Amino acid sequence: MRLIPVDSQTALRILKINDAAQIAQAYQRNQAHLREWEPERDREFYTEAWQAENISQTLAAHHKGLAFPYGLFRNEILIGRFNISSVVRGAFQSASLGYWVDHQYTGQGIATRAVAELLKEATGALKLHRIEASTLLHNQASARVLLNNGFTHIGMAPKYLKINGRWQDHNLYQAILHQ
Repeated sequence: MRLIPVDSQTALRILKINDAAQIAQAYQRNQAHLREWEPERDREFYTEAWQAENISQTLAAHHKGLAFPYGLFRNEILIGRFNISSVVRGAFQSASLGYWVDHQYTGQGIATRAVAELLKEATGALKLHRIEASTLLHNQASARVLLNNGFTHIGMAPKYLKINGRWQDHNLYQAILHQ
């Protein structure tokens, strides 16, 4: 399995079904941390079985070139998820980026470095032209990750996603990979 180094201890790689237990554990230990930034989740979401099924579905899209589900691993322990999804080919060559990092590792530049590496991957191996991402209006840390990686703020979408139980406005960003 190909690793994309982020730093000397941390790397990204496409997830495998047998990562489900680690993903469930990571979501369990980060439940309070992620509540503010993610949709409401039922109890089943935090199980290995649910995560295995989700990875299976995402890998099916991956095999068609429509999704790239990366785990962020530090010393082989999953500490985050980075997803390039909703890939549209043809004249568009565009995708969406979503990510989170374990609460123990926030504020250390790991997300910024991981996004930088994924942009290289998207430009080269994935042959994408554009990546979009969105953040809640008050998520300044995530906005910095994107802006530090050359994303441009392109607008605000009112009531864009239902996060933490309510429809919330999001800032929209894009990175043009081939000028």
